[in-house]
Amino acid sequence: MFLRWFLSIFLNAVAIIGVAQLFDDFQVEGFGTALIASIILSILNIIVKPILIILTLPITFVTFGLFLFVINAITLMITQGLMDDSFIIYGFGTALIASIVISILNLLLNQLVKDTLKK
Repeated sequence: MFLRWFLSIFLNAVAIIGVAQLFDDFQVEGFGTALIASIILSILNIIVKPILIILTLPITFVTFGLFLFVINAITLMITQGLMDDSFIIYGFGTALIASIVISILNLLLNQLVKDTLKK
């Protein structure tokens, strides 16, 4: 259980570093900062994200779940707000696109690791 959580944190940090390499408006100082951001993001996903989903359920339903990307961007912006200048996102649009790319990268990385562990 703990190993799976740590692997998830590690892969999320890799995705954050990947997004930082793709976008100039998304800056991370190093892998240690990405790990800390990944831990904070996972805690926010456990505590804050369910509350936001319940509060925005009607709009999420109307948009066929696409509003969940906005909720992911909000949690990413909260993470950036909790950290110092070592993790910076310039603008909500960047956070929205970054949250989509992080989700895709996490999906691909988790699938790759799952396939590797099965062999």
